[in-house]
Amino acid sequence: MHRRLIAPGALAASLLLAIPASAADYEPGAPGIGDPYYPAYGNGGYDVSHYDLRLKYQPETDKLEGTATLLATTTQDLSRFNLDFLLDVSEVRVNGAKASFKTSGEHELEVTPKTPLPKGTPVTVVVRYSGVPSSKSAYGFTSWHRTPDGGVGANEPEAAWWWFPSNDHPLDKATYDVSVSVPDGSQAISNGTLQSTSSRAGWTRYNWRSNKPQATYLATLAVGKFDVTTGKSESGIPIVNAYSKDLGDNYGAARASIERTGEVADWLTEYFGPYPFNALGGYVPNTAETGYALETQTRPFYSPRQFANGTNVSVVVHELAHQWYGNLVSVAGWKDIWINEGFARYAQWLWSEYEGEGTAQEIADYVYASHPADDAFWTVKPGDPGPENQFHIAVYDRGALALQALRNEIGDEAFFAILKGWPKQYAHGNATVGDFLKYAEKVSGQPLASLFDTWLYQASKPTGPAARDASISARSTVPVQPKSWKKIAETNSVHEH
Repeated sequence: MHRRLIAPGALAASLLLAIPASAADYEPGAPGIGDPYYPAYGNGGYDVSHYDLRLKYQPETDKLEGTATLLATTTQDLSRFNLDFLLDVSEVRVNGAKASFKTSGEHELEVTPKTPLPKGTPVTVVVRYSGVPSSKSAYGFTSWHRTPDGGVGANEPEAAWWWFPSNDHPLDKATYDVSVSVPDGSQAISNGTLQSTSSRAGWTRYNWRSNKPQATYLATLAVGKFDVTTGKSESGIPIVNAYSKDLGDNYGAARASIERTGEVADWLTEYFGPYPFNALGGYVPNTAETGYALETQTRPFYSPRQFANGTNVSVVVHELAHQWYGNLVSVAGWKDIWINEGFARYAQWLWSEYEGEGTAQEIADYVYASHPADDAFWTVKPGDPGPENQFHIAVYDRGALALQALRNEIGDEAFFAILKGWPKQYAHGNATVGDFLKYAEKVSGQPLASLFDTWLYQASKPTGPAARDASISARSTVPVQPKSWKKIAETNSVHEH
């Protein structure tokens, strides 16, 4: 609503008159949320607070049917808006009234409500849809993984389009209810807590709930035949883990690693503060074609390939560290990926220290010395790597080097205060690398812009003096490989997509 103030006159006192927006004042929401790395991802004009997804999935045919209900609020006078989605839509309703819709671009669903929506309006959007997710692609790829006994939605920076309509960007977090009906004998795994199950006429329905804000790429769905284990961490967080029944030789190593989830999460609280959610776990479907893992909120996805060489608790540490760095505090834009990956990698270095298999300093020295000055590794800037290098190994290892340099510069007391205070400062929100710099300067009381520039933004190997100033070895010979390095390096493909 637009308002104007009328001055007192002879016949009236001061009045505040509401002037309704004219049709010309309403504009379409932007087809992207404004991320320069991915201009078409997310949408403008509204903010989602909750997704209710009621689904039915047939593993044999990969057919998915769904009704998605989105609760949102408009952020502008809105004539139409976009959703990110790929499946076939049969009906859209906005606040109960049928809306017109059409597809555009690679993954856009354009929705025009029957009447325009003023800024600040609560909106309920209902989308009825169906399709075969594995038959859909955008930009030449798919984020839906077909398995011998079902399918999985898990990828970064996008996965939602293949199974539910959304505002697909970390800036728009929401809570979730995911209800999935599958044939008896199959299970449906998703985020959060399993609220209930029920069976009827050969189908079993699983009702999952995520009660804390969650980015769309962190929502996951897996249907298949799993061995499911349940328990609680020592701190009392319920744990649900699931392992595909046909993992073959990788089964034992996967289970021996992921069953330590509660232990690892409790250990991480010493560094990052209280665990931020009410559920824990992990799942390993038989996705033979993928090699990565993903920090899907409360229940990370792990490829069987992560355990091809035996147990790997280090990858569990990585994905659980993301529950604080990436999930609790999410990127404001995808250029800020360092505040996800640099910290999750550094958690692996801390775990190595804890296990007595090489200190964080020894690993930092090894990484620094292992890459000569002319290695392309140093041309990737972790603070702004570009979309083509968003998951480059330099974002992980050079990103962790930056944290060791920071630790050496400000000392352990300030450094670990920052690691624990940062998730609390931006809990359930979004932040940038610049925000982290300001926070680190505030806590440490030291100017840090030059150090951050050297380790995060210079497209070259820090020189000997810069490395020495940060207490990173500048020796010409490569230090002895830390004992933990092999397991850490096995997770180098953790987010290769």
